[in-house]
Amino acid sequence: QSFICALLCWLLLLLLLHLRRLSRRPSSSVLLRYQLQRHSTSPCRVPDGTAHARSRTIMNRYFQGIGRIEHRPDAGPEDSLVFRHYNAKETVHGRTMEEWLRFSVSYFHTFRFFGVENHYGERTLQRPWDDGTRSMDNHRRRLHAAFEFFYKLGVKYYSVSDIDLAPEGDTFDDSQKALDEMVAMASDLQRMTGIQPMDFSADLFSNPKYMNGAATNPDSHVFAYACAQVKRAMDIAKRLNARNFLFFHPRDGYQYNHLHYMFRDMTHIANFYRMAIEYKDKIGYKGQLLIHPKPHDAERHQYQSDVMSTLNLLHYFNLEKHFKFYVKPAFSRIMGRSYEHDVCMAGAYHMLGMVDVSDCYPEKNYTTDIFARDMRDATLVMKCVLQQGGLQNGGFCLGGRVRRESLEPKDLMTGHILAMDTFAKALLNSARMIADGHFAKNLQKRYISYSVGFGDLIEKGMLQFDDCEDYIMKNGEPELESCRYEHFDNMLNYYVFPPNPTHPCSKQIEQPP
Repeated sequence: QSFICALLCWLLLLLLLHLRRLSRRPSSSVLLRYQLQRHSTSPCRVPDGTAHARSRTIMNRYFQGIGRIEHRPDAGPEDSLVFRHYNAKETVHGRTMEEWLRFSVSYFHTFRFFGVENHYGERTLQRPWDDGTRSMDNHRRRLHAAFEFFYKLGVKYYSVSDIDLAPEGDTFDDSQKALDEMVAMASDLQRMTGIQPMDFSADLFSNPKYMNGAATNPDSHVFAYACAQVKRAMDIAKRLNARNFLFFHPRDGYQYNHLHYMFRDMTHIANFYRMAIEYKDKIGYKGQLLIHPKPHDAERHQYQSDVMSTLNLLHYFNLEKHFKFYVKPAFSRIMGRSYEHDVCMAGAYHMLGMVDVSDCYPEKNYTTDIFARDMRDATLVMKCVLQQGGLQNGGFCLGGRVRRESLEPKDLMTGHILAMDTFAKALLNSARMIADGHFAKNLQKRYISYSVGFGDLIEKGMLQFDDCEDYIMKNGEPELESCRYEHFDNMLNYYVFPPNPTHPCSKQIEQPP
């Protein structure tokens, strides 16, 4: 019996020692933070040099064989992993390209799109970092892959939502615990690389609870849930130092207007925004609030379908001074307008905050999120941006996604390079267009009658209908003047496709023997 008692005491002692060692072992998130901090000499960049080989390995795990993308203006047609036009440090109109454009990668389209095509196809894109599960391990790998991608592409910003970072749990608290862990990891990666969110948002459309809307949901319980989710998301935006907080809630619309109190719905949206403004001030968040209008998708009708409908809602409820617009020009195309339409409209009211540089096929009346590649359209967008002095706190979100047939991780890189090069060249085109002054001179000539005399009085709002009638009685019928549309279009082509006799493509092509 004494032997058995001694043996049991000895086993109990071993068990206690083992439990003590376990209690001192750091968690996986702590180990990650230690690993990142240990191999980082600066909070702003991945260090160079042989002493930090392991740190470089962290940034060369999923996109092996691809280095940091370089600027090579002499690159050939098949050199798709270089920038031909985007040179981050090149100065344009007193600022660097990097400062004018401030590119950010869409986390949703780049790392959460797997080629699923509604009713027409299952997942085609298999990624080495993503096993298709909603596990925390999968989200950790995805975040690592994302930062490696940002770093190699050479962008300093990313656009992300709460549900992009972490899986939703069974309860609000469960979701928050998972999100807190992923935010801690993102914060560590940000310190390691100097990359930060251009915008952060709350996903108010994916979960079935939002099928009838978020701010316009007829159930006040769901409205309250949306507010609580935005509250937590704004806390994270401040913690991650996001430059903007984005409101994108495309289910706040209606399929059938007779099932809704329409003005009541819009009042609820206004109250939702008002609470966000008050909470932003309460926590001292310095980022810009953005609204992303969207037409007829996911709902048949949207309360905020474009810049003008959203501006009208904000103005009616005296909220316009607190917001700017996140504009996706592809949505203008879907609505039958020119690509640059809503960019210029938001700019005219000094409310353009951010631009999504994806596009859609013009023959299709729905979003296809292709990478921007139309130089004429991009040049007109950049002309609007330059005329308002840039995007202040915002930037250009690379919101395109690869086609479901583009299977290689390298395709992600080449697609983003395409969009970045397109808008870098568009920046150069529009800067030259503005510097030359030909567009401005021709436009001033069109409006010359408002510069002096009677037209100047109209401009200043100093006349009445009676004055205008008297003017017509004295001066008779107006003369017709050509708008010279074709001349303006021809001028635009000059800047988009400038004549360059030294370019290889300008040389005469020899006939084959």
